[in-house]
Amino acid sequence: MNFLGLFGVDAMHEIVKDYYGKQLQTSGDLKTSACCDASNVPGWLKPLLARIHPEVMSRYYGCGLVCPLLLEGCRILDLGSGSGRDVYALAQLAGAHGHVVGVDMTEEQLAVAKSYRAYHAETFGFDNVIFKQGYIEKLDELGLESGSFDVIVSNCVINLSPDKD
Repeated sequence: MNFLGLFGVDAMHEIVKDYYGKQLQTSGDLKTSACCDASNVPGWLKPLLARIHPEVMSRYYGCGLVCPLLLEGCRILDLGSGSGRDVYALAQLAGAHGHVVGVDMTEEQLAVAKSYRAYHAETFGFDNVIFKQGYIEKLDELGLESGSFDVIVSNCVINLSPDKD
């Protein structure tokens, strides 16, 4: 029997929400060092990250950011967006004519992401992001139009899904 068989989908969601929403308060609270080395950020990403609010950065639990660099005007979906670090980095690449949607199931993480939306809109000179609370396994429940995104990213999140199919 696998881990999911022991706990079930709802129980797994609650375990993940508790860890990322309540137990972790900063990236220093992570209980693993299995992710990539945060000090080894690619040069193209550094100026984007420098414009992101420090609290958003401090609550980042992902591993790098893999995406195409030519995203101007694109519609981008970030699955498991957490505090919004990748959303705000992608927003800069998408520009004023692009749009980025962050989806996360963790209320606490989304509260941080949403609380700095105005800050980032002022810093970037445009507001092109929204955040939705929900499960990446149930995107159909979030009112997202099928086939409406040019790029979909997920940073260290699909591994946490109890229903990867």
